[in-house]
Amino acid sequence: MKTEVREAAVITVGMALGGLLFGLLWWWLAPHVPLVGDEAGRNWVVYFKDPEGEQAIGVDGTFTLLGLAFGVVSALVVFALRRRGGVPLVVALGLGGLLGSLLAWRLGVWLGPDSDVLAHAKAVGKGVTFSAPLKLGAKGALLAWPLGALLVHLGLTALFGPRDPELPAAPPR
Repeated sequence: MKTEVREAAVITVGMALGGLLFGLLWWWLAPHVPLVGDEAGRNWVVYFKDPEGEQAIGVDGTFTLLGLAFGVVSALVVFALRRRGGVPLVVALGLGGLLGSLLAWRLGVWLGPDSDVLAHAKAVGKGVTFSAPLKLGAKGALLAWPLGALLVHLGLTALFGPRDPELPAAPPR
């Protein structure tokens, strides 16, 4: 049991650190949401440049699809290395995926454009287009990596995992 828990801890930490790559990819691949600043009297107002644009939902979709891809890859790697499975391994896949998603989200927000939109609008000037901060609107997307990993691992275990030995038939009475 100690060995399984140790392996699960290594998997959890490895998946959490994989969140760094996930966050970089999200920051790089997510669409930019264009904003425009304007003066309204003494106050600044920020508008979407394209009010009917789908870039904001594309940011969430990119995060979700990357999370699913990371879930599939991590489940394949873990299954290839530890074909027997076990409860600690499954917990590690779920927890590591969640920690990796949280780290990716925070890293992407940190790397993205400035979060003070009004100050950014004033700095670039009136009528100039700038990018909105990277924001995850659908927080449920944080579960894409762990759920993807758990479902793929379950499928691989069901299809290719070790089988329980067949019990001999009971002798007739």
